[in-house]
Amino acid sequence: MKIFTWVENFLRELDGYRDKILIAFIKPFWPRFITPNHLTWLRVFISIALFILLFFYGVTDKVLILSLFCVGILSDLFDGSVARGLNKVTEFGAMLDPTADRLLILPIAVYSLYTNEKWLLLVLLLMEILNAVTSIFYKSKEIYFESNIFGKSKMVIQSVVFVAILFVFPNAPNEIFIDILWISAIFTILSIFSRVLELNQKGHIKNKALFKEHKHENI
Repeated sequence: MKIFTWVENFLRELDGYRDKILIAFIKPFWPRFITPNHLTWLRVFISIALFILLFFYGVTDKVLILSLFCVGILSDLFDGSVARGLNKVTEFGAMLDPTADRLLILPIAVYSLYTNEKWLLLVLLLMEILNAVTSIFYKSKEIYFESNIFGKSKMVIQSVVFVAILFVFPNAPNEIFIDILWISAIFTILSIFSRVLELNQKGHIKNKALFKEHKHENI
């Protein structure tokens, strides 16, 4: 548990530095008519466009696909910092952000991994489904919802790796990129564990009550 806490605090500190740098730029220069939710919705629309281009029209223009994906990544980089820098944090935006992240990664993951890395793709998809279910349960307890630091770190790792993979696609990516994607699945597990741990600390998981009831029956 100490290692888990240390890693979480370390990642939070790194993310805090990134946030401060971006906010220092955002406050004086960011166009006020572009809201954080505009950036998040842009990521959703890019995700839909990628699905259509890749799987309905079979577009193989690497420059187009990579450009759209990179714009989506930039929208993810800025939307949270814009929200905090301009004091426009909303619960809806915090809920939409991780959903938009998953939508952005999904078409690229399927497109680039399905042929040669089916098991990796399956694990990534299952982890995201489990993470989404955990998030829905988390929100059902009326707890303020936003991406935790492990989810953010996973998104950064996968974004960088998929950009590298798209550069060489349809050639097979270097094994180091595949290994890093396997590691990113661990961050998804840590994200789920972090949510479960918080739910347990707030008393929303009733395992203790069940244990006491079972113990009483044995007596």
